[in-house]
Amino acid sequence: MVVIAALTFAAFGQSAEASAGGSRTAAAVQRALDRVLPAGASGTLVAARGGETLYCKGFGMADREARVPASCDTVYDVMSMTKQFTATAVLKLQMLGKLRVTDPIGTYVGPVPADKREITVQQLLTHTSGLVEALGGDYERLSRRDMVAGALASRLRSPPGAEHHYSNVGYSLLAAIVEQASGVGYEQFLAAHLFAPAGMTRTGYVLPRWKRTRVAVEYDRQGKAHGTPFDHPWAEDGPYWNLRGNGGMLSTARDMARWDRALQGDRVLDERSKDALLRPRVREEPGSDAYYGYGWVIQQTAAGKVAWHNGGNAWSYGELTRLPDDGVMVFWVTNRNANRAARWSFERLGPKLTRGVVRAVVD
Repeated sequence: MVVIAALTFAAFGQSAEASAGGSRTAAAVQRALDRVLPAGASGTLVAARGGETLYCKGFGMADREARVPASCDTVYDVMSMTKQFTATAVLKLQMLGKLRVTDPIGTYVGPVPADKREITVQQLLTHTSGLVEALGGDYERLSRRDMVAGALASRLRSPPGAEHHYSNVGYSLLAAIVEQASGVGYEQFLAAHLFAPAGMTRTGYVLPRWKRTRVAVEYDRQGKAHGTPFDHPWAEDGPYWNLRGNGGMLSTARDMARWDRALQGDRVLDERSKDALLRPRVREEPGSDAYYGYGWVIQQTAAGKVAWHNGGNAWSYGELTRLPDDGVMVFWVTNRNANRAARWSFERLGPKLTRGVVRAVVD
């Protein structure tokens, strides 16, 4: 699930004393956190600039019952931020000559009924295919074959290319296309062509060998524990296909900083592909200044170009924000999105938290 919310940034000043700024910036980030975080909050935040990690710490507990504190290396479900990995995999396959984003989906998941024959890979990337948002719950048992069949049999919300409708199904179809075009499993392709070149050793579905005590337990708004993602129904090779490709990827704040660093260079994508990834393509809502690219929301602000995405489920929530022109990255995630009794929610606090940390990094 993604929550559509516009981020706004004022123009920031730039310090001339960058060399002395590491510890000062970390202290400023901590102050920004302290101003926003409510009592009882738990999660992790990382902030970086120019590929240098300036702050990476946890707050609160990753597992309250076992008294395990959250840290820079706590493993979280990054939810809909998974989509940027799927989009990057598609562009990597295009770089390798295995597909083109202009290809109709029938090239890879055919035969396709008449009403969906004009849907292209690019329309899946930009949520303009017209496909429904979901076919069922995240943890319902659904095979790749049944997901593809259900998507192709579903009723379109709009003609292909006509309107923006956020679709998790579309990104699961992209994961199936990654498998078909590459000849290997979705996670295997990401591990070899994205995560390994980026130095990301703690990101994936099942391939990384995490200690279970490193994986955050998720909590609902009443404070009830709902276990880790591994405590819910998964297939042997990862989540079932209502979630695969559109969400459910596990990662750490440290690895997400490595991901940002890789996107600043050419270890994963060349310049042309990175430009395609972050190009604003379709307005998310009428009158909005937020556009969807390929797995990223893109906005032009007083501070320059901002690329971001959020993610949430019934228990957790997080945001990843990048200012590509300044090399600034902020990622944070919480294993308890809301507290009903205290009346706080990270979906509401999130923009303020992100703006405050970005300001601390840039000023």
